This record gives sequence, C-alpha cells and structure tokens, in this order.
Amino acid sequence: MRPETPSDLPVFPLTGVLLLPGNYLPLNVFEDRYRNLVEDVLEAHRGIGMIQPRTPQPDNLGLSFGPRPDLYPVGCLGVIERCEPQPDGRYQIVLRGVTRFRALEELAPRRGYRRVSAAYEEFADDLREGEEGLDRPRLLASVDRFSRDQGLEFDRDVLAALPARGLVNALSAALPFTPVERQALLEASSVAERQELLLTLIEMAVGPVGPVAEADDLEPSPVN
Repeated sequence: MRPETPSDLPVFPLTGVLLLPGNYLPLNVFEDRYRNLVEDVLEAHRGIGMIQPRTPQPDNLGLSFGPRPDLYPVGCLGVIERCEPQPDGRYQIVLRGVTRFRALEELAPRRGYRRVSAAYEEFADDLREGEEGLDRPRLLASVDRFSRDQGLEFDRDVLAALPARGLVNALSAALPFTPVERQALLEASSVAERQELLLTLIEMAVGPVGPVAEADDLEPSPVN
C-alpha cells in the first residue's frame, strides 16, 4: 500500500541529521513544540518531515542564529514506526524514511512547530527504486579504507548483509560528513548518483580506493 504523503507537513529541522528512504532514525523528543508535533501526527498520518536549516543551530558557545532559520528546500518524510512516551513527558520515537519531498512554501506554525507545503512528485522513484548500477564491493572496500583512516569502527558483517541500496543510504547517513555534504547526498537524483557522490566524498578524505582483488573477501564472515 502506498504510504500517505501529506501536503501539509510538520517539519523537524535538525542540522547534520540525514534521513533517507528506507533508513531508520531514532529521536529523543523533549522540546515542548516537538512534543506537540509528535502528539498531533500520532492522531493523523504519523508523518514528520526531517529537514536541515540553512544556518547552524546554537553551538556549545551558546551562539544563536534565531528561532526560525531558513530551511533547505528538500527533506525526507519519515513515518513514526515506534513511539515510547517517557515519564518526564519526552517521547522516544523511531522514524522510517519513506520518500523525499520539496518544500514549496512555509506555512504558519502550529502549536509552536514549523510546517511546510510539501510536494513529492519529483521523487516518485524513491518508492520503487532498485539496485541497478550499484557496486557493493567498491562501497565496502571504500568504507573499510575510510574507517581505518578515520579511526572508526563498523560492523562489517552487518554492512555486507544490507541490500546495495540500503548500504548506500546507511553509509550516507552514518559517515561523518558536513551538513552541506549530507544535503548533497540527500538531493542526489538517484541512488546510483548518491553512490558516486558518496564514493567521491570518501576518496576526497582518504585518496582513491583501488580495485577489489577478491570479491569473495567481501562476503560476510561465516558464523561458527
């Protein structure tokens, strides 16, 4: 069944947070306005638009850029898959990415949270995109090189078990890219284009990744 894609979409602006179709995003919701947002969408379509503000949010020096910074034009619709109310009034939720949207205009706030008029037509392929043109061995070799170079740890068996599309989107969200780079990954026209941008960003950080010698080496390790 096609998921609901509300045109009047509540949005949750977060700098540096990337939600892509098929990905899952846990959120700890504690501000009053976003608690209101969660309560409202639970009674409606359960959809929240994750979108980045164009200016950074307040940093650890306490610098503020105003309550309503401009938003990037493209975000991703997430549906609440799990919601756990907490005794102190917070909500712990998990969003599942469904499809990207374009914010056509900002609507009047409701109960403190921001809303946009959202259009989804140009991202229709998000709901049916396959794995054509994706290169799992090169992706895994690149993330191996990146993790060694950056001192990061990934569960390689978990990554190798993902479908190629899921691998591209998971790495795009998990690797430590800048907000601008994350936005470029989000706005890539297809998963194949996102893969090429992802590989370019990795190679900019660690240098070119050579050809993979043995494809069998990229399979998950057997469980004893």
